[in-house]
Parts: sequence; structure tokens; C-alpha cells
Amino acid sequence: MKLQYFIDRPILSMVISVVILVAGLIGLYALSVEQYPDIAPPTIRVSTTYSGANAEAVQKSVIVPLEEAINGVENMTYMTSTASNTGSAEITVYFKQGSDPDMAAVNVQNKVSTATSLLPAEVTKVGVTTMKRQSSMLKIFGLYSPNGTYDEAFLTNYLSINIKPQIQRISGVGEVNVMGGDYAMRIWLKPDVMAQYELEPSDVEAALSSQNIEASTGAIGEDSKNVYQYTLKYRGRLEKE
Repeated sequence: MKLQYFIDRPILSMVISVVILVAGLIGLYALSVEQYPDIAPPTIRVSTTYSGANAEAVQKSVIVPLEEAINGVENMTYMTSTASNTGSAEITVYFKQGSDPDMAAVNVQNKVSTATSLLPAEVTKVGVTTMKRQSSMLKIFGLYSPNGTYDEAFLTNYLSINIKPQIQRISGVGEVNVMGGDYAMRIWLKPDVMAQYELEPSDVEAALSSQNIEASTGAIGEDSKNVYQYTLKYRGRLEKE
């Protein structure tokens, strides 16, 4: 059918155009169209920290047992792992397209729990985190003090307390990573003084752990016939140098 046929019959052309328009409107509401289709496969991240260990020690004592336990989890395709000289370990498990990420996280967590007894005591004390997340970043924000009134430690602490929890409550947000120095008390050891007292870093760490604790101290006179009962208090965690 030639184009001249429609030019000579404008009414027929308009009727066909209206029919196509109506069919398109019906299909717009009847057909299932997904605005944001799932393109990236579901991923589960397993992370932990082995304080004081180098990348090779983290690889052998942390990542290898976890990988052996996670390997073969349902609907898994492959996984990647990274270890750093700061003691951090991270395993990313990729699943088939269309897999339920919540169920995948549960299955990975069950596999990780079977390897907990094979991990070093320092790692089990910190814990192994399993969460669903994509490997790419969605957005990066910058928090700064225009006049230099506040330093990096204050801004990082303010961000972690006030801004980070609100972003985590947004639907679809998997994780919020604060790129800055954590607000904490850091201790540098003097090797020459430690050598004089024949001490190791683990001895200092054990002394700090025994003093920097929060525990229930109970009360005096609780099970007696005394009129007064006194609740015991102590310093708790270290706050000053």
C-alpha cells in the first residue's frame, strides 16, 4: 500500500492514528513495565577484621576457612575476596539473577556460622558481618567545616551519630560507609620500654581489656535485712588518657 493512498484519504489516516493511540494507552496500563529492572546480580558481603595481622595472615587464617564454608551455597555463581595489611577481610558472594537477596543472606550467614570455630579468637571477638549490598557506590557526600571550626574527629563523630542513622533508614540503602578517622582512643607503644619490661603487645592489650570493661557490679545489702541498699559503681570504660 503506497503512501499516496493515505494522503488522499485523510479521514482513514486519522482513524488509524486514533486506533493506534488507544491501543497504546490500553497497553500502557495493561502491560507490566518495570521502571528499574534488576540488572546487577544479588551480592552478599562478608567482612571482618583481624587486628594486627598482615594480608597473608588474614588470607590464610580468615578468608580461606570462610571461603571453604561459603562455597556451594544455594544459587551462588562465584565469589571474590580481598585482604589488606590493616587486618580487614572481605568476601563478596555473587548469586544468580532473580535470587532473593534476603534468603541469600540467610544462607550465607548459616554457612559462615559453621566456620566460626576455625577462625582466630581475635576475629570471633570482633564478629563476622554478613549483609546484602552492591559492590558499587550510589552516592558520596562531603561534610566539612567552612571556617575550620571543627576538626576531622569531630565531624566524623557528628556524622556517625546524627547523619548516618538517618541515611541507613532510607529504603533501599544497604550500607553507609564513613570515610574518616573513627572517634577512638589510640595507643602507641614504645618498643624500647616494652623490651626493658619484657612485654609483648598482647600483654598490653590484655591489661587494657581487663580495665576497659562495662559490667554489672550488683548492690550491697540486697539479700539482708538492712534498711538501705547501695548500688555499686565503678569507672567503667576508659575515657581519659
